[in-house]
Amino acid sequence: MAQSESSPSTGLFSSRWGMMLAMLGMAVGTGNIWRFPRVVANNGGGSFLIAWACFLLLWSVPLIMVELAMGKHARQGPIGAFVKIAGRKLAWMGAWIAWTSTAIMFYYAVVMAWTLRYTWAALVGEIPTAEPGGLWETFSYSWAVLPVHAVSMALGIWVVARGVRGIEAASRVLMPTLILMVMVLAIRAVTLPGAVDGLNFMFNPNLEQLANYRVWLEALTQNAWDTGAGWGLIVAYAIYMRKGEDTALNAFMLGFGNNSVSLMAGIMVLCTVFSIMPDAAAEITGAGNEGLTFIWVPQLFALMPLGRIFMFLFFLALLFAAWTSLVSMIELAVRVLADLGVDRRKAIWLVGSVGFLLGVPSALSADVFANQDWVWGVGLMVSGLFYAIAVLKFGVRRFREQLINTPDADIRIGAWWDWAIRFVVVQAVVLVCWWLYTEGGVRQMLDGEFGAAFSPYGVLNTLIQWGAAIVFFLIANDWMARRTEAHGGTHPELGAPPAGPGAIP
Repeated sequence: MAQSESSPSTGLFSSRWGMMLAMLGMAVGTGNIWRFPRVVANNGGGSFLIAWACFLLLWSVPLIMVELAMGKHARQGPIGAFVKIAGRKLAWMGAWIAWTSTAIMFYYAVVMAWTLRYTWAALVGEIPTAEPGGLWETFSYSWAVLPVHAVSMALGIWVVARGVRGIEAASRVLMPTLILMVMVLAIRAVTLPGAVDGLNFMFNPNLEQLANYRVWLEALTQNAWDTGAGWGLIVAYAIYMRKGEDTALNAFMLGFGNNSVSLMAGIMVLCTVFSIMPDAAAEITGAGNEGLTFIWVPQLFALMPLGRIFMFLFFLALLFAAWTSLVSMIELAVRVLADLGVDRRKAIWLVGSVGFLLGVPSALSADVFANQDWVWGVGLMVSGLFYAIAVLKFGVRRFREQLINTPDADIRIGAWWDWAIRFVVVQAVVLVCWWLYTEGGVRQMLDGEFGAAFSPYGVLNTLIQWGAAIVFFLIANDWMARRTEAHGGTHPELGAPPAGPGAIP
């Protein structure tokens, strides 16, 4: 590699190690630590893990390859990448992807605020053990969240304002520390009396449960929500990949690295539950993300020797996971604005201020938070669909041969990937329809309960917000395409990629 590419002034990741830590920071979030153990417990333990591993290869890794290849080739965010790969008419799809992750950023900063508050409370011994959930009841969705929400956004902006090297430097500290803390907590959990019951539940599959379609759909959903595949975040980071960096091997490393953290988190939580409160295991794992994390986890650690120390480590790990993921969402939004011609410094302040303001409703209302989490969480599956459509438009085999199996690739990808990308289309459509039917009120509407369509999870509530976003992006499509062509895609060291859809050097 040329010396200029490793220079701190180029705006590239300094090494594969630095890049992978940053991308792991993007992928590893609260979903790995608080959602994964709960979903494993509620969907058959070891049976779920089999389905989850399958969809790692059928959803996550193929889409991660797409994002890495698009970002590296286009040197732009999702809008510009779609213009270059799929043509100007599909700029609106790139905008959808960018907007969906940005909308998640608004309330994800609130999640980080919760973790920040609990980390401090665990450090000073403030979490009451006599009143389970007392801190959660008094803090969540109250005005007290707002200043902590502001601090969370400020911490994210502080990292992004230092550019790609700031993101890399933060990741080099936060990610190894996070992984070490999760490992320590997992080791502590498996050494607890009765922890073997948790391990048996988690890793011994009941093959009969593999006939349950819901296990497979939940496993696919977990891959869609916790690896970062299809979010647009990987594209934003892939812009800063070195020219000779491999795509395929990095995709496998990212996917397996992310899921390894999820496995350790599952061991940590389930072994602790089966050891400390085995009779309440079903109640604990069925309490939802917030209930498991902010109500039950403090009770579990309170009953454990040296529990206060391990409680602090748990919430600190959760804080670091939320922080690194929030940084990637902010960087994506900033990158898109820069591609559209906004000065990066102005874009950072704009994203920070608007991100704080649009996160306030979710900070104050549980219904708003649930609605936004639902609407844009399911919207991520549409994002995965759009990526697959872009590859189909470009040509699946051509994409693989020219953008993934490059001359400097460490490993070469075979034709299985072509079919996996086509299968992503099927998976995305099935997931969206399933979630809208089961949780979005479609089933209730068929039974005459039409009010369910307008609940926080309601299908009409969801489709109205989706429709408004898509109509806006369709109207702005040509403008966005022109702006990204005029302002984006040039790297100071690597130059600009060839112009036009499908142009290959």
